[in-house]
Amino acid sequence: MIFPNLAVADVERAKQFFAALGFSFNPQFTDHNAACMVVNEQACVMLLKTEFFRTFTTRTPVDTRTHLESLIALELESRDAVDAMVKTALANGGQAAMPPQDHGFMYQHSFLDPDGHQWEPFYMDPSHVQPTS
Repeated sequence: MIFPNLAVADVERAKQFFAALGFSFNPQFTDHNAACMVVNEQACVMLLKTEFFRTFTTRTPVDTRTHLESLIALELESRDAVDAMVKTALANGGQAAMPPQDHGFMYQHSFLDPDGHQWEPFYMDPSHVQPTS
């Protein structure tokens, strides 16, 4: 499993935003300092109150209003699902990040969540994915 951790100013606001996008939360790992957002069976995103986030590092977290620490790509089941997620994000306090990009075999779009993290939902035509072995 993978658990990326993101600093957020307000855990409840972050939970409301991502719940509007269809994500659920694992209550076992969710409290006033953190929310465990379930992406799928193999991935969760920890949304940590900024002050709590700082207790896990000696480095200074980036100011996501002016800097970007990562691009978070999420594979979705269709182009329509990509556009629907971005539309929902924008309607619930997110901001546009980049215009949609159509690469033929892959379609992607992006938005900034209320804390400035850049999310990139995408759809990739499964016939173009080579098996790894």
